[in-house]
Amino acid sequence: MSDSRATPSTPGGGNRPNGSGAASPALAEAAEIAAGYAFEGPALDLGALLWDGRCRPDARVRVPLSVLNRHGLVAGATGTGKTKTLQLVAEQLAAQGVPVFLADVKGDVSGLCAPGEPGDKVTARARDVGQDWEPRGFPCAFYALGGIGTGIPVRATVTSFGPLLLAKVLQLNRTQEQSLGLIFHYADSKGLELVDLKDLRAVVAFLASDEGKAELRTVGGLSTATAGVILRALTAFEAQGMADFFGEPEFDTAEFLRTADDGQGLVSVLELPGVQDKPVLFSTFLMWLLADLHHDLPEVGDLERPKLVFFFDEAHLLFKGASKAFLESITQTVRLIRSKGVGVFFVTQTPRDVPADVLAQLGSRVQHALRAFTPEDEKALKATVRTFPRSAYDLEETLTGIGTGEAVVTVLGETGAPTPVAVTRLRAPQSLMGPVAREELERAVRESPLYERYAQAVDRESAYERLAASREAAPAAPAGAKAPEKASGKAGGGSVVEQVVGSGMFRSLLRSVGTQLGREITRSVFGTARRRR
Repeated sequence: MSDSRATPSTPGGGNRPNGSGAASPALAEAAEIAAGYAFEGPALDLGALLWDGRCRPDARVRVPLSVLNRHGLVAGATGTGKTKTLQLVAEQLAAQGVPVFLADVKGDVSGLCAPGEPGDKVTARARDVGQDWEPRGFPCAFYALGGIGTGIPVRATVTSFGPLLLAKVLQLNRTQEQSLGLIFHYADSKGLELVDLKDLRAVVAFLASDEGKAELRTVGGLSTATAGVILRALTAFEAQGMADFFGEPEFDTAEFLRTADDGQGLVSVLELPGVQDKPVLFSTFLMWLLADLHHDLPEVGDLERPKLVFFFDEAHLLFKGASKAFLESITQTVRLIRSKGVGVFFVTQTPRDVPADVLAQLGSRVQHALRAFTPEDEKALKATVRTFPRSAYDLEETLTGIGTGEAVVTVLGETGAPTPVAVTRLRAPQSLMGPVAREELERAVRESPLYERYAQAVDRESAYERLAASREAAPAAPAGAKAPEKASGKAGGGSVVEQVVGSGMFRSLLRSVGTQLGREITRSVFGTARRRR
């Protein structure tokens, strides 16, 4: 019954053979669609064509490896099979030597490392699509943001994370975002390395204090009131337990480009169940990972196969409430990273979740079923249909009628031209469709060669520690002596940080450190920066 709802609409209802015994126009059209996916080079097998209520295993729907750096979209309502599609594509990329990065929001993708379990449903699906199914696991590495959860800890320094992404995490408005950028510029110019949040808080506290007013005037465009708002946002952010995500050792995103000893691509899985209640944080961290890759990788142009395919799950969270500058940076990063051999697939519910400027850059589409229960759903359905090329299908009917594990597909062919729209029954993943046992996951993390490198957080000397050292080194005032006036530049009766940063020794430190390091910090599209390793 579910297949018949995917029946294409053809002129004159010509789905039956004509009187001469020749193939009907509908069958000819099906053959034309199938021919659009007959590529000569290496390709991923997505599944088989659904046509006239039947699955046609001889008509394979594929996507060439050579175009996967042109980005893509996997969309569909909850429960329609998006996660299994990610798993299917990740398996085939790994098997062909292409590294993969994906985020595991719900904790059910870890099964990629273990062989799948045979069963009646898998057998029926494999028979329908002409798949020679065998259980198989794939090489995986597991990570966790800030070490919260099971995985190798992924941290970023505040300096490298940059002002635009941090403003998104702190949920600052446009004016506050610009002001935070000025604070980063000040810290960069003075050589104050912002490793963790307390470093940034120390600098902001100084600029917001009476002692820092002279320095504040050199920043330009930053008011004391706005600096105070940012300081309060940072304090609240730390109070929520967010400090663990920032610090050292900072994760090197080049680790995502590794292959296994047998030549298979390594699947890097970022485990997010431990932070799934902090969606803005993890979605912004995903963008940092992508921006960091863009910052570090060299230009390579179009390759026969990508260096990495990056799946950006829950993409709507990244764009929700984003400033204009933030959206412009996303668009530019997505556009430029293609020439560095990285393909990005956004995973979300509807194409409307992705800004038009980003959507226009996506070459491959796997659209699972949509629901139309409300007027808003109906509007989203119509908008989705308009984003597809003209096709033989009634896409409004098809997108509400296809079953779980079926999708409407169009990709770029080897020449860069879009393929015909094909309703597709997708292949069954070969790995375990569900999470592995916790003990097995923990063992895989501990046995990783990266575990010792990143497991233990390091709190080395940086801005905050230097300020504390300056205060301790300052000579104590004689007993009974009157405290110097604030106007003299000495410490007053403020906080410890204010006393330290207001001292002459601190100003001397700013000059000396700034001379050595200030020129070394350069920032890319997102204002991200990469320290020397």
